[in-house]
Formats: sequence, structure tokens, C-alpha cells
Amino acid sequence: MTETRTVGTAPGDYDAMHHAAQKSPLLHQLWARAMGDEYPPGVEPTSSCSWWLLGHAVSALRLRPGARLVDLGCGRGGPGLWLARALSVRLTGIDFSAAAVEIAARRAGDYVAPGRAEFRQGSFERTGLPDRYADGLLSVDALPFSPDRQAALREAARILAPGGRFVLTAREQPADADSWPTMATAAGFDVEQILDNTEHDGFWRRLFASFPGNAAALRAELGERAGDNLMLEAEISLAKGFPTRPAQLLVLRRRDTDPGA
Repeated sequence: MTETRTVGTAPGDYDAMHHAAQKSPLLHQLWARAMGDEYPPGVEPTSSCSWWLLGHAVSALRLRPGARLVDLGCGRGGPGLWLARALSVRLTGIDFSAAAVEIAARRAGDYVAPGRAEFRQGSFERTGLPDRYADGLLSVDALPFSPDRQAALREAARILAPGGRFVLTAREQPADADSWPTMATAAGFDVEQILDNTEHDGFWRRLFASFPGNAAALRAELGERAGDNLMLEAEISLAKGFPTRPAQLLVLRRRDTDPGA
């Protein structure tokens, strides 16, 4: 029987990776080389967050100074904190990783004034936030990992004020699955815009291809657990290839009425 190897996705695996990313200059150097001119310095993404994505998020969210942005699956906080500073808004980050929340809170002072950003543990389906709490929502390379995407979209609609916008990244669904526009519409959103991210797969191919030649140095900086997970993710992704369906940025707008009203 052939052994099936899978990338670790338990909270402890994410905690290990978030802690390791804080102390690995090489990881961020490889990220920057793979992204090229699209790499946003200071954000230190461990996602596909790029200048292209940040620019479209600024334009799509249309937030006024002092508004509230919620970053769902915030990780170490970089994209949300960058937007909070750029737009002069308040930020709440939600992530299920305790390490991510801790690190993001420490980074906040490099971006915004005290009290302008907070980070909490929670899930996509249960954020713990009040109804209509947010003026805008963000989720970069995160919400598609929800075990119940429809529930995650309903929760997003619940915490977003009517008329508010939700910017998220996802990949177009296969023909036999519910599409993101279909699920979003059922959850209480109108789909304002869908943009193909044509640079997405090329970036990840270049990044993953750079890992094997730097495996020893990455493991030394990241530690065995995070390093092994990273190498395995790269190996599996390059072996399987990338789906032909495009990676996309979606802009959803919360309708004034609740679904079914």
C-alpha cells in the first residue's frame, strides 16, 4: 500500500510555522525573489499578498478613516495592518492560531497607533464578533480552507454592516461544486467584481521550486516541524501541478436585507 503524505494542518502546525517565520530571513528572501516587483516590503507575506492585491483591496473596500476592517484568517497580521495604516482605519484580526494572534498583536505597533488594532482567536464560522461590527472585511488565501464555506460566508455577512464590502481570494470552483458567487449570493452578498490573479500560480511555482536547493538552510532557521511541512507542501504542489481554474480576487457587497427576508 502506498503511503499518503499530507501537509500538517493542525493548530500546532500553524503555530509552529508562524513562530518560525518570525526568525527566518531566508524564507522572506525567497518569497521576495519569487514575487519580484510585486513583493510588498514590510508586509512580510506568507501568502500571495502582493502590490496587485493590496491596490485592488484599497480601491474595493472604500473605507473612510476611522472605519472598522476585519481580517478573517489574519495570520501574522501583515496585509490587514498594512491596509489599516494606508486607510487610517481600525483593525480586528481573527485567526484560529494562538501564535498568529500573539505575533500580529506584537507587530501592530509598527503600523498603527496603540488601540487601533486588536487580534482575537476565532474561526471563520464563529468569529465571536457582534452583528454588523465591521465596515469592511478582508481574507487573503484563508477563507477557502474553512470546513464549511457556506457557514463562513453567512458569518461574514452577519458581522458586516449593510453596504460593506468583503475582499477575499479564492480559486474558481470546479463545475460540479457550488461556485463562490452562488454561495455568496445565498449568504446575503451581491458580487461586485471578480478579477483573475494571473500572476498567482507563477509566483507559487517559483517559490516552491526554490525550496529544495535551500532545504538545509530553511530547516535550520525554521526548525524541523515547520521546515518539513514546508518542504512537503512544495513537493506535493509541484508534483500535482496547479488547477486550470484561475485564482481570483472577489469583491462582495453586503445587501441591505438578510437572506430570505
